[in-house]
Amino acid sequence: MKVLVREQIGDAGLELLKQKFDVDVDLDSDLARKIADYDAIIIRSGTHLTKDLIDRAERLKVIGRAGVGVDNVDLDAASHRGIIVANAPQSTVISAAEHTIGLMLALSRSIPQAHAALKQGTWDRSRFAGLELAAKTLGLAGFGRIGQQVARRARGLEMNVLAYDPYVAPGRFRELGVERAETLEDLLARSDFLSLHLTLAPETHRLIGRDQLAVAKDGIRIVNAARGELIDEEALLEALRSGKVAGAALDVFTAEPYSGPLLELDNVVVTPHLAASTEEAQDRAGVIVAEQVAAALEGGLVTNAVNIPAVAAEDAEFLGPFLPLAAKLGALAVELAGGTPTRLDLAYLGELADRDTRLLTVAVLNGVFQGRADQEVNYVNAPLLAEERGVEVREERRRASRDFTSLITVSAVAGDEVTTVGGTTMGRENEPRLVRALGYEIEVGLEPLMLFVVNDDRPGMIGRLGTLLGEGDVNIAKMAVSRNRRSAKALMALTLDSKPEPDLLERLRAEPGFVEVRLIALDGE
Repeated sequence: MKVLVREQIGDAGLELLKQKFDVDVDLDSDLARKIADYDAIIIRSGTHLTKDLIDRAERLKVIGRAGVGVDNVDLDAASHRGIIVANAPQSTVISAAEHTIGLMLALSRSIPQAHAALKQGTWDRSRFAGLELAAKTLGLAGFGRIGQQVARRARGLEMNVLAYDPYVAPGRFRELGVERAETLEDLLARSDFLSLHLTLAPETHRLIGRDQLAVAKDGIRIVNAARGELIDEEALLEALRSGKVAGAALDVFTAEPYSGPLLELDNVVVTPHLAASTEEAQDRAGVIVAEQVAAALEGGLVTNAVNIPAVAAEDAEFLGPFLPLAAKLGALAVELAGGTPTRLDLAYLGELADRDTRLLTVAVLNGVFQGRADQEVNYVNAPLLAEERGVEVREERRRASRDFTSLITVSAVAGDEVTTVGGTTMGRENEPRLVRALGYEIEVGLEPLMLFVVNDDRPGMIGRLGTLLGEGDVNIAKMAVSRNRRSAKALMALTLDSKPEPDLLERLRAEPGFVEVRLIALDGE
């Protein structure tokens, strides 16, 4: 098999490939003319694999991206062609963690400012007096792979580490000697330093804004080497000028290259998106992507695939319709649980019990962690995320299924609380359907926007809900009702065409007879 190395990678990665395949290192020839000759291609960020190029790649089986992002690859085109796209997300973890610590030290001791002044001939020791990190509290917003590495290093500096991440099991915090903050506000109020380690998602966009800074500890110092869009830069600028925020160290910005007003402030340390830019990270990326390419060409497990999982031919046709169902059930179970599960119990009943359901398990985990991790989540790395966060996964198969040919149930366990949802597929189009939720048997489609209302089982409740939603200009797409005779309660499950405003939801929750009102956005928005 032939491998094209289109951009430079380290010698170790190159040697690994040459031991197994026919390797060409060609950095500047006409890619459109020759891409059809290769089974694999390795790139960095400088090569853009468009649909046109991918369509020409008749033999291509795998694209290896020596780095984290895959924005320069047309994933849809690659997936349609059955081409695996693999990257090296773990290659930058150590570099990013060390850069974060470096920024924090530079900020606490005014190292860049003192360096610049001395270079200009000014010897001024009193002006640049700093503060020690020892005994200070470092707050970590996000406790994934990089956040955990930062915590280890901060503990070595004798800092007290506090972290907020609702999707990491409590046991993981304890293992690393880190206190778990219950809310973001609690984290901000108690932290001397705040470091961000969150993925960018709709719910984290401008997560740190005016309201959050207002409740932060006076004189807090902020470090961001994750995503520029996590911070409202205008609000940060105001807080830095007023002294509410004593200083900031920033490696990332909302628009890059950055040339805005933050550069004018003496209490701001900046670097030009360097967190992953170390020789070791680049070499590590080359080795990791070489291993991924080799695994793909040899039929092994591609642990960093970002587009499609490997599915056995005999199971692909049968399991295919259940994959989106499993992912939606995973997302719904965690949302309804309203907290971090320490365990996920998965059951496959009926005909599914005769299949290899491991692929469905990772589909469930994909739904659980989608948009809740500090990296792109896929069917391969989702189990690793569960392990990192201390979430135990249990799986069982039972041939007996009373009501359905095949059924999947997902139970999110947090302490003594267990939240179970169940679903199956129906109709010619194998539509995902919810058939169990919150202790009720019910049947409704699993759609992006869902409303669950537990209410007293008495006349007029359905009409009242419809009236209130209508007054709020919210259209009901579908609705199902189930009753629980033991508790004299009923469940209304609805799919909606638009998202209710917060005041409408509060009005629903205050309505007599409505016991519980939960709005769930399965698309993460």
